[in-house]
Amino acid sequence: MIVGVNHNKIMEKTTYTITELAKEFDVTTRAIRFYEDQGLLTPLREGRRRVYRKRDRVRLKLILRGKRLGFSLGEIKELFDLYDNAPSEIPQLQRFINILGERKDILEQQKQDIEVVLQEITAVERQCRDLLSEKEKASAARHRKTAKA
Repeated sequence: MIVGVNHNKIMEKTTYTITELAKEFDVTTRAIRFYEDQGLLTPLREGRRRVYRKRDRVRLKLILRGKRLGFSLGEIKELFDLYDNAPSEIPQLQRFINILGERKDILEQQKQDIEVVLQEITAVERQCRDLLSEKEKASAARHRKTAKA
């Protein structure tokens, strides 16, 4: 977000309100407060007002991306904690790769399960259509018999 120009340099906004972040990321202020309660966001306070920094904005973006990828808030927090506590990014990246692999395995299994269920649904649907066809033929035959009589 650009807020002004200073000596031909564009100044980026460095703080945000909860309303601005909620609007930018299309989430509720309640969701943002929930992420705070979970220890994922740590805004500054000015009296009763929350003041979010660039760091909080980036974290919110990562939280939402992590959720889209299927990560739990606990897993996201674990990655944030690793990042906050690790002197280098190596442990964080290794853990992230492990979590991605685990998530990928879960999704592959779900994909296989869905394929099996779809095959079962197709088979049952085919049986129902065959049965319906038989019933319709039998009903039509009965109507022809009663019409002749």
